[in-house]
Amino acid sequence: MTKPLPVGATIGILGGGQLGRMLAVAAARLGLKTHIFEPGTNVPAGDVAHQMTTASYDDAAALRAFGEAVDIITYEFENIPTSALDILEALAPIHPGRNALATSQDRLTEKTFLQDLGLQTAPFADVTSMADLDAAIAQIGTPAILKTRRMGYDGKGQARIMAPGEAGAAFDAMAGAPAILEGFVDFSHEVSVIGARSPEGAVACYDPGENVHSDGILRTTTVPAKLSPSQRTDAVLIAAKILNALDYVGVLGVELFVTPQALIVNEIAPRVHNSGHWTQNGCTICQFEQHIRAVAGWPLGDGARHADVVMENLIGDDMDRVPALAKSGAAIHLYGKAEVKPGRKMGHVNRVIKAVGT
Repeated sequence: MTKPLPVGATIGILGGGQLGRMLAVAAARLGLKTHIFEPGTNVPAGDVAHQMTTASYDDAAALRAFGEAVDIITYEFENIPTSALDILEALAPIHPGRNALATSQDRLTEKTFLQDLGLQTAPFADVTSMADLDAAIAQIGTPAILKTRRMGYDGKGQARIMAPGEAGAAFDAMAGAPAILEGFVDFSHEVSVIGARSPEGAVACYDPGENVHSDGILRTTTVPAKLSPSQRTDAVLIAAKILNALDYVGVLGVELFVTPQALIVNEIAPRVHNSGHWTQNGCTICQFEQHIRAVAGWPLGDGARHADVVMENLIGDDMDRVPALAKSGAAIHLYGKAEVKPGRKMGHVNRVIKAVGT
C-alpha cells in the first residue's frame, strides 16, 4: 500500500499554466506545498505556488535540483521531453506514469492502444509520405482529417480533407511531421468523462459532461449530458477500463463521440481537463483536488455531483464580459494571464443551473 504524503509535503508540477495554477490551489487547501517547473516567465501558476523554478526542459542541473526538492512529481500537460523524464524519474515518483504519457503523446499509439482494448475509435491510418496519404484516403475515404501525431492541441496541427484533391495541401500543412489520417465520425454530440484512479486501484468517475467546440477550442461543457442511462454507464465504464489498463494514478480526461450505435473514443488526456472545470462548483471534491488526492496517495472523493452546471471558457475578448458576469452570480475563475490574445483561454465561469433533485 502506498504511504500517503504527509501534510507539508511538496508536490512538483511540470508546467505553470492554468491547470498547474488550479492544482496548486487545490494542494494548498490540503496543506500540501507545490513547486512549479516552467520554462516561461509570468505564468499563471507562479502566483499561487509555494516555489517555482524557471528553466528549460533541457537544463539538466535545474531538473535535478527540482527533482531533489519535491516528494512526488505530476504534470499539467503531456508534451514533456523524454530526456527530462529520464532525469526526474530517478529522483522522485512521477504520477501519472510514463506509460500514460507515452500513449497520449502520439495519436497513432493512442488509437492503437484504444483499439487493442476493444474500444471503438474513428478509422485511422499512419501517414509518413504522400503515398501513405493517398493509400489512406483510398481506404478510409473523405471527408477526413490529417493530424500531426504529436504536439497538436486546440485544433492546431490539423488539416481537413473534404475531397481527395485536397490531400496535397493537407500533407504540406504537416510540414514534414509524421501524421495520422482519421475518418470523420457521424456523431450527434461529444461528451467527456473525468475519471481518477488511486495507487491501490480505486476508481472514481464524474458524470459525463457535454462539450461544444468552436474553431477547435472548447467553448462550453454542460452537466448532465444528453445520454441514455445505458450510455452514461458505458461512458464511465470506458474511462475505468482505460484507467486500469494504464495502471493509472491521477485524473484522466476521456473524450467520446456519441453515435446511435456506440460511444466512439476520440482521445484521452493524462491530466486534469478543461471539460472537468465544472466540478469546481458542481461537486464537493473537484477534479483538481481529486488529482492531488490520487497522486499524494490520499483517499479519493466519490465525485458525486450536487448541481447541474454549465461551464463556459472565457477566450480572448470574452474578458470584456467579466464585470457583467460578476453581476450575474456566475462563479468566475480567472487565470491571471497578463495579455489577452485571440483564441487564448483567459479563464472560465461556472453557472449553477439547479441543485440535483430539485
